Amino acid sequence: MAGSEMVEPVRQYFLDLQASICDALEKSDGAASFRRDPLEMPNGGFSQPSVLAEGKHIEKAAVQFSHSIGDSLPPAATERNPHLAGHRFQAAAISLIVHPRNPHAPTTHMNLRFFLVEADSPDWYFGGGYDLTPFYPYEEDILHWHRTAADACGEHYAALKSACDEYFFLTHRGECRGIGGVFFDDWKTGGFDTSFDFVRRVGDTFTDAYVPILDRRKEAPYSESEREFQLIRRGRYAEFNLVIDRGTKYGLQSGRRVEAVLASLPPLARWVYDYQPEPGTREAELSAYLEPRDWLAELDGR
Repeated sequence: MAGSEMVEPVRQYFLDLQASICDALEKSDGAASFRRDPLEMPNGGFSQPSVLAEGKHIEKAAVQFSHSIGDSLPPAATERNPHLAGHRFQAAAISLIVHPRNPHAPTTHMNLRFFLVEADSPDWYFGGGYDLTPFYPYEEDILHWHRTAADACGEHYAALKSACDEYFFLTHRGECRGIGGVFFDDWKTGGFDTSFDFVRRVGDTFTDAYVPILDRRKEAPYSESEREFQLIRRGRYAEFNLVIDRGTKYGLQSGRRVEAVLASLPPLARWVYDYQPEPGTREAELSAYLEPRDWLAELDGR
C-alpha cells in the first residue's frame, strides 16, 4: 500500500473522531461550544485546534487535530527510533484533554497518532491511548474506565495497561499521574489494516469510557477546600505535561503553534510548598490510587 493510501483514511478518521468527541463533550457540558481554528500548515499540512473554555461543567477542553508534512522528524519522535531521523515524514494525530470544573469529576487525556516515514523503505507506525486522572477517586468509575479499555483492546489490554502505568509516571514525584488506562507505541501488529482497526476501536470507545463518568460527577456538591485540592493536583498534571510528555516536546520541536501545543494545560492550578494532606482525609487517600494496580482483578474479579 502506498504512503498516501495509508495517510488519507487515517487523517479522515481522526477528523471525524474529533467532531464526534467535540459533540459529545458539548452535550455533556450543556452550555459552552468549541472554538475551532482551521489552519493551513507548511508543505500542505493542516491543523484544527478546537478548544472549549469556561463551560458550565467543563472548565477547559482541547481536542486537537494535526496533519504534519516535513523533511525530518523532531528529536522527540526519533529518540526511540534513531534510524528514522533525517527522513521525510507525514504525521496525523488527534490529541485531547478535558479539565472538568467539579473536583469530583476526573481529568482525562487521549491521543492517537500515525507516522509515515519515507526512508530507504517506507516505515509507519501507530501510537496512542487514553488515561484517567481523578482527584477524588470512585471505584465504580475506575471499574467502568478499565472495563471499557479492556473491551476495546482485548488480548492486548494487560500489556497496554502496564505500558500506560509506566509512561504516565511522574518520576520526580514517585507517583502515577492517575489510575491509568492504555498506552501503545510503534504499533503495527498484524499489518496496516489490522492496526488501523485496533486504533479505531480505541478511539471509538473514548466517549463511552469517559462521558458517563463526567455525567455522574459533574453536579456533585463540593467545598472550597476540595476545589483547592483539585488545583494543587492540577499542578502535578501540568508538571507531567511540561517535564515528561513526549507529545508536548514533539509539538514544540516541530514548530507548531504554541497556543495549540500548550492547550492541554489546565486553566488554573496551584503549587503549595511542601503540601501534605491531613491523614485520614479523602485527599490523603488519593496516594493509594497513584500506583500501578490491577484494577480489574481488584474490582471486577477478572
